[in-house]
Amino acid sequence: MAEKIEQIKVWDAPLRLFHWSLVLSFALAYVLAEFKISDLHVLVGYFLTALVVFRLVWGFAGSQYARFKSFIFSPQETLAYLKAMRGGHPAHYYGHNPAGALMVFALLGLLVLAFVTGMVTLSVIDFDGPLLFLANRVSDETSYFFRHAHSLFVHAALLLIPLHLLGVLSGSMQHKENLVRAMLTGMKKVVTPDSTQHK
Repeated sequence: MAEKIEQIKVWDAPLRLFHWSLVLSFALAYVLAEFKISDLHVLVGYFLTALVVFRLVWGFAGSQYARFKSFIFSPQETLAYLKAMRGGHPAHYYGHNPAGALMVFALLGLLVLAFVTGMVTLSVIDFDGPLLFLANRVSDETSYFFRHAHSLFVHAALLLIPLHLLGVLSGSMQHKENLVRAMLTGMKKVVTPDSTQHK
């Protein structure tokens, strides 16, 4: 069967900048927290919050494959994709596939929860930040609950990161495309039979 080479612009520049900024900033925030460099940790946390706010806006205002509506799948399609992944022959998607979409929404959700609980912790324990009005309105028990919740959400995100990397590796191998390079250049170069359908 004849083959053709396609090069397709998938990821726009703002989305790629967001992605790599998030990777580096999240790693930096975690290291700063581990070494108890609190002031810089807070500053990086604000930057991360701004990044996630941008991504939420870009999910509605960005280019085709950056928009959330391009990777909202039914439970049936998601289960079918996961089953096909196990068989080694999942359908190809130019943007996020159903498994990748689940990961995107899970990570964004955890990051939002981590940032909210982090800002509450900053106000009720360190008496600082934009939510300072909460400082004298919660009990000590509630204050430490938010601190523990912040740590829990961060570590939950850390558990998902290896799964995300495994998914990137699996997708790269199954579809014979370099997904890391695609997130750097924005382009996907796919070699497929003419009859293969893409989404």
